[in-house]
Amino acid sequence: MCTRILYNTASGAFITGRGMDWSDPKAPFKLYSFPRGLERRGGPVDNAIVWRSKYGSVICSIYDGGTTDGLNEQGLVANVLYLAEADFGDPAKSDKPLISIGAWGQYFLDNFATVAEAVEGMQDPPFAVVAPLLPNGRAAAVHLSLSDTTGDSAILEYVDGELVIHHGAQYTVMTNSPIYDQQLAINAYWELIGGDRMLPGTINAADRYVRVSYLLKSSPKYDGRMAIASVFSIMRAIGVPIGMEDPDHPNISATLWRSVIDHQARRYYFESAFQPTVYWVDLANLDLAEGAGSMSVIVDGPNNLAGEISGAFEPAEPFTWLWP
Repeated sequence: MCTRILYNTASGAFITGRGMDWSDPKAPFKLYSFPRGLERRGGPVDNAIVWRSKYGSVICSIYDGGTTDGLNEQGLVANVLYLAEADFGDPAKSDKPLISIGAWGQYFLDNFATVAEAVEGMQDPPFAVVAPLLPNGRAAAVHLSLSDTTGDSAILEYVDGELVIHHGAQYTVMTNSPIYDQQLAINAYWELIGGDRMLPGTINAADRYVRVSYLLKSSPKYDGRMAIASVFSIMRAIGVPIGMEDPDHPNISATLWRSVIDHQARRYYFESAFQPTVYWVDLANLDLAEGAGSMSVIVDGPNNLAGEISGAFEPAEPFTWLWP
């Protein structure tokens, strides 16, 4: 499930591409806009972490219970991807406030302008993560990537109950299993072989990591529309066809949608596998000021979306985070 890349344009701007591979093709996804100043709570319990959003954002939700992808008005991008090996520890044994796994990505979009700020804020994580089963019965086992307008990047994973952070502009690719240290080692082996001769070709996460690393490294660097087209082409090339999901292995699933995010333009592009068009949202066209209402639009609704769709958003209450 899922692939994420960070593309450096010819002029030094940055674009994040992400493919959402998921084993439940009927899973509901919505785009939401959230304004600044929202009062947030990490879950429906007294000892949940609370915060007030500093920045507005546009995000994609899953099951109306969690943020899986998003961009804030400072140009920070968060992508939540499946990781079977994720181990958040036992939150009942922690004395820290609790946060739903559904709110994990949103916490960063609400609170931080840059990757460096986010990494600094996680040196001593202010919360313990609660990761209930998803509505389709799967474990909410995930890891998180962050990227920003400077090209900085971070990969955050919980391994054996401890947060592990890989921080640096060199971390331009993320897929799923295995944990990131092992993904890097596998890719290093294939870089020695050389992608012009042979690349692993299956749809498992490790093979996708190697192939998309080669494609990203080998692709010409463009600006403007060509840069967006280049990122979309890479994400399409690494996608998994509809119907190829493995029910026993959620990390091998069909690609349901792709997002391409232009950090500098604050533009969120979206492409559903079930619709024939690409559409996008310019954050500048949304009211993200404090006191403005939250809004949403269904990704695969009854009408095909195309072009700039900020006018298609309708008032909507923020969703409730996943909880046991």
